[in-house]
Amino acid sequence: MEERGRVIKRKELGRKGEEVAVAFLKNQGYKIIERNYRCQRGEIDIVARDKEGIAFIEVKTRKSLKYGLPEEAISFYKRKHLVKAGLNYLHRYRLREINARFDVVSILMEREKVKEIQLIKNAFKVIG
Repeated sequence: MEERGRVIKRKELGRKGEEVAVAFLKNQGYKIIERNYRCQRGEIDIVARDKEGIAFIEVKTRKSLKYGLPEEAISFYKRKHLVKAGLNYLHRYRLREINARFDVVSILMEREKVKEIQLIKNAFKVIG
């Protein structure tokens, strides 16, 4: 039962982080197109546009640095699924002649408040 409580709290933290990220991104000039885009290949937390093109954004939120920085939680496996989901999105909406990239919003929370937030543009590249 305790494990289930941790999962719920983690999901709540993730939802709160996404809300914070959306407000932050809007303040940075991004236009939010879609949230929680899902397909067979994976999920993208936020799809947004800015003057440079389209950004597929992964949001990582943590309450402490005990297990490292939030952005360090994006494994090779997760990046692979993000890329596949991003390519699926571009294909589905026939977005061929557009610049696309993968950004990360890293959030560190402390007592329900944002302690630190960082936008990492072009957080990783699509290879092959």
